[in-house]
Amino acid sequence: MHNTNLFAKTVLSIFVCCISSVGLAATEAHSAHGSSAKVAAIAAKVNTQSHQSHQSHQSHQFASLLQESQSHDHRKEHGAQVYAVSTLDTQWQVNDHAEGVLKSKLQTRIGTDENKLFLKIHSDKHESQATEYDVKLLYSRVISDFWDVQAGVRYRHEVNQQEHQIDREDKFDAVFGLHGLAPYFFETDAYFYLGEDQYAALSSETTRDLLLTQKLIAQPYLDVDVILQDDAKYAKKTGLNRAAVGVAMRYEISKNIMPYISAGYEYTKGNQQTAWQSAADSEQSGLYAIGLRLRF
Repeated sequence: MHNTNLFAKTVLSIFVCCISSVGLAATEAHSAHGSSAKVAAIAAKVNTQSHQSHQSHQSHQFASLLQESQSHDHRKEHGAQVYAVSTLDTQWQVNDHAEGVLKSKLQTRIGTDENKLFLKIHSDKHESQATEYDVKLLYSRVISDFWDVQAGVRYRHEVNQQEHQIDREDKFDAVFGLHGLAPYFFETDAYFYLGEDQYAALSSETTRDLLLTQKLIAQPYLDVDVILQDDAKYAKKTGLNRAAVGVAMRYEISKNIMPYISAGYEYTKGNQQTAWQSAADSEQSGLYAIGLRLRF
């Protein structure tokens, strides 16, 4: 009987221990599950906050880019920036009769690709004579990829030397013209002039650069002046009044310094008979020059 009770107590103790172990394991599992749920909730909350922060940063960055895009002047990316360039060309020219003349040209261009202002100054100083010059101020507007239409005014200071006196005249002309590249890259300036004393004339200057090397460049040229009508005191003959053709050979020390030599041929028709001057015969002569071109 005693052994039976001992056995029963032993079995009951083992059962109680098993029940306690199972309950403890269940409690630990529930606690672990609760902890995992809390950790998952915290991670989800952190992830949500991080996502919201990332979205907020992206929204702020997009707003900044949008504001910068609105404040940025996109015209500067399409040729609307203002630029300026000037070219000074000076040469000493001699003809077949050993008559020399100092010729100078200054051209300044300022503006955008679409709208520009041109200032052109041309002076001639013949030996033992006063200086003649003309000044053109032109507005230039692009009309195609290669052509600008131009309009403006020209001022002429002319010196007429007679046998016993020197007469100076100052005149103004309206100017209309085209500036650009003709086919095969011939750079062309063509102008029509209207002025006082029924003056009407045409002029054309055409050049073409031919690269012999990267620095040695041949430049053929053709200059033509046509007088349509002139009733001035010292009028020139109407028709083809002057034509010059030749070639200049320049060496580009840099894009800013370019010495050159040139040779060509010139025809001039002369002056017509008026009450103040005698008619002048036409002349033909070779032209030879040495010069320097500066660009800045």
